[in-house]
Amino acid sequence: MTIHPLAEVSPSAKLGTDVNIGPFVVVEDGVEVGDRCTLLARSTVKRGTTLGSDNLVCEGAVLGGLPQHLRQPENPGRLVVGDRNVFRENITVHRAFVPESATIIGSDCLLMVGSHVAHDCIVGNNVILTNNVLLGGHVTVGDRACLGGGAAVHQHCNIGRVAMVGGLARLDQDVPPFMMVDGESNMIVGLNRVGLRRAGVTPDERNEIKQAYQFIFRSGMMYDELLETLEASFTEGPAAEFAPFLRAATRGFVRDRRDPPKTFRIVREDPMSDDILVVEPLKHAG
Repeated sequence: MTIHPLAEVSPSAKLGTDVNIGPFVVVEDGVEVGDRCTLLARSTVKRGTTLGSDNLVCEGAVLGGLPQHLRQPENPGRLVVGDRNVFRENITVHRAFVPESATIIGSDCLLMVGSHVAHDCIVGNNVILTNNVLLGGHVTVGDRACLGGGAAVHQHCNIGRVAMVGGLARLDQDVPPFMMVDGESNMIVGLNRVGLRRAGVTPDERNEIKQAYQFIFRSGMMYDELLETLEASFTEGPAAEFAPFLRAATRGFVRDRRDPPKTFRIVREDPMSDDILVVEPLKHAG
């Protein structure tokens, strides 16, 4: 273990073997740092934080800060971090707001310069948050998701696993698994094919995901019918993840850049009644 003489490490902090702590690092009381972690100059690990092994915390990073909230909790929750993560310069990750809860970062993640993870977020494994990505409170990010630079995610949104979000996207709805979101339009532009291959998804499984994608964004089904179709058609494998993800969505989900087909349009309504008086068939533009 190496602790620089200019570091401030609480005597009550629990440090694993072969931990390397640089100058001006602050490790507060109650912190747990796993084996072979490296904390570089000016980084701060605040009370209520548990780090797994082999994590790299770069200059100026702050792990375990209090939630950014007008009403600060008397007993905030914790921050729990897995193994082999890289926290680059000046990132911030905050503790949970609820006392018995935790903000969770999985393993093998890369949080690039200036990114922020707010209170009560859950970030999976192998996630990449590019420079200046902002996650609001209670956001969930699935395994192997990648968010481009400057993307901002509204609180309580869910990003499905192996999703790819373009830079500067502004997300206020859920992103289903395996999708690719354009950062300019904030809409889905297809499947994350490269990410699927890198995640080891087989060709047959990718074909099923493509079929599910067609059901969701091309069939024009009503929502309940869509969920029933997905559940009946895909009972196992990655494609089976769509139905429970969409069923759990509370903010709706991001739409495809191409509108789903419409079967009719309303020509005239009676303002005194809910009944539609005249409808007209609408050809699918393809």
